[in-house]
Formats: sequence, C-alpha cells, structure tokens
Amino acid sequence: MNIPNFLSLLRIILVPAIVIFLIQNEYTKALITFIAAGLTDAMDGTLARVLKQQTELGAFLDPLADKILLSTSFITLSIFGLIPGWLTVIVISRDIIILMGIMTLSMMSISYEIKPVFVSKVTTGLQIGTVFLALFLKSFTSELINYYDVVKIVSWLTASFTILSGLVYIYKGIKILNQQS
Repeated sequence: MNIPNFLSLLRIILVPAIVIFLIQNEYTKALITFIAAGLTDAMDGTLARVLKQQTELGAFLDPLADKILLSTSFITLSIFGLIPGWLTVIVISRDIIILMGIMTLSMMSISYEIKPVFVSKVTTGLQIGTVFLALFLKSFTSELINYYDVVKIVSWLTASFTILSGLVYIYKGIKILNQQS
C-alpha cells in the first residue's frame, strides 16, 4: 500500500461521512469533507507520478473512488432536493452506459485503451463544481443569491457536457467495434 493508493481509499472512506453530514443537515461539514475528498483526488495522481508509485491498483482505485464520490453525492443531493433529480439520472446513466460499453468490449475480447477525452475532463470538472456549488450555496445562504436559479443554470451546463461526453464515448465504442468486424 503506497501513499497515492491510501489517498484513493481515504476518498472512498470520506463518502459515508458526507452522506451522514447531509442527513444531519450539516452542510458546511459536508462541504469541508467534500473538499477534503477532492484534495485527495488531486494529491493521489500527483504523488503517484512524482514518487513514481503508479500501480495497477491505483489505476483502478482512483477512478473508482471518483465515481463513488460523485455518484453518491449526486444521489444524496437530489434526494434532499439540492440538485435536480433529472441531472442525477443523466450523470448516473452516462456512467452505466460507459461501463456497459467496457463490459461489452471485454466480453467480446476486443482490446481497447481507455483515454479520457477533453470533453470528459470538462464534464468531471462540471460535476464536481455542481456538487461543490450546491453544498457551498446551502452552507452560506444569502438573500442576494437565489439558490435554485444558480443551481439550475449550472445543472443545465453540467447535463449538456455529461450528455456530450457520453455520446463521444458511445461513438468511440462503436468505432472500435466496427474496426474489429
């Protein structure tokens, strides 16, 4: 167990704490814990490269920790009405479609390389930003800011990029399948 892999595991361990804080209406604590989880994400990849500790486990664990953090955050925030439920459906559906594509290629013994595309990186940034914004605005409510209008605008932007990146991956998967035929 190296430090980068430990940080990925720590991110997974922080997820239940975020949910518990949300259940207890402790939005500031949930925000702080979400930020801490985000910092572990930034640190694990950087440390793995700098310390030359990139491992197969880390290559699996890091994106898994990200998906667990974001999926759980979206589901919980939509249950509590802090983000629209339709956005959560889009975010989770995209991930399931990508996973089904990977499983299909694997079951067909088709070799492939998963490289995140630019639109996917933007999508992840927007998804993280949406969770952060929802928690931040709920923690520091101001009469000057209409919470739901701000979240609605960001939600539409996040949904658009999530759908676009999903379509890009579907296109790439179909292209791989056609090349193997």
